Amino acid sequence: MDLQFTRHRRLRQNPAIRNLFREHHLHVHDLIYPLFVIHGHNVRNEISSMPGVFQLSLDQLEQEIKEIVELGIQGVILFGIPESKDEVGSGAYHDHGIVQEAIRMIKQIAPELLVIADTCLCEFTDHGHCGVIHEGKVLNDPSLDLLARTAISQARAGADMIAPSNMMDGFVAVIRKGLDEAGFEDVPIMSYAVKYASSFYGPFRDAAHSAPQFGDRKTYQMDPANGREALREAYSDVVEGADILMVKPALAYMDIIYQVKQQYNLPLAAYNVSGEYAMIKAAAQNGWIDEKKIVLEMLTGMKRAGADIIITYFAKDVAKWLKEE
Repeated sequence: MDLQFTRHRRLRQNPAIRNLFREHHLHVHDLIYPLFVIHGHNVRNEISSMPGVFQLSLDQLEQEIKEIVELGIQGVILFGIPESKDEVGSGAYHDHGIVQEAIRMIKQIAPELLVIADTCLCEFTDHGHCGVIHEGKVLNDPSLDLLARTAISQARAGADMIAPSNMMDGFVAVIRKGLDEAGFEDVPIMSYAVKYASSFYGPFRDAAHSAPQFGDRKTYQMDPANGREALREAYSDVVEGADILMVKPALAYMDIIYQVKQQYNLPLAAYNVSGEYAMIKAAAQNGWIDEKKIVLEMLTGMKRAGADIIITYFAKDVAKWLKEE
């Protein structure tokens, strides 16, 4: 044929060739596994909207942590459900709060495991918002002091990394200053730099008992329609001293992951959130999709978009699947 065209299929002919030229690889070291800790004894409550994910009491942590370490997962991120809540979320920054106690226990069980503390107030406030409330409004600046106190108490308990998720303006600067002044200048901050007011968070709010009791979080979390704003949010956190940036959610925001990675030379995390997990689990349970293939394709897509780290409820499953390959 008198035609000129490129034969791209030459490099797809068999598994060996495809493996040699694969551009992005998913590795167990890319994964962070979220844990929900709760008061009580012998508590292992499966979250109905998140099959395979549990609320765990402290006495159930050892078995869970040993499994995580054996699978090769190197990091967990902690969310706590307190016994009681109040207007200012005091359980978040109490030195013997549920998250602080979990940090201490995990570091005793597996000192080498990276323990990341989510730093927010919503699980601990009786109104379910991420800051101080006055006349129905979430106040930015008064909330910052409580967030810094929370981060310091978490670092004091032994957290290896602080992950503030509250989306108050200036939160990275205030937390960085607080950590440094308290002697924790070596504790890094993984900032939820770009966090959207997303409908994908529903199952998480069941798991963490953190749904707002009035209104919504649209005055402080981002509008899903906005992209350029994401770069401004990320820039603020870079300037304020964040060590790692995060985009949350991940699946519907891969364009944002790509843009943030192209714009800023910091490690980037993507949070594969609860709604994304629940949709896949539901479809798989109905036999509509191949769960393993879908999950590995989805997470590889997040890596391709620019994520260096993926926080995912699939972490344990993925670690097992990768060992099989």
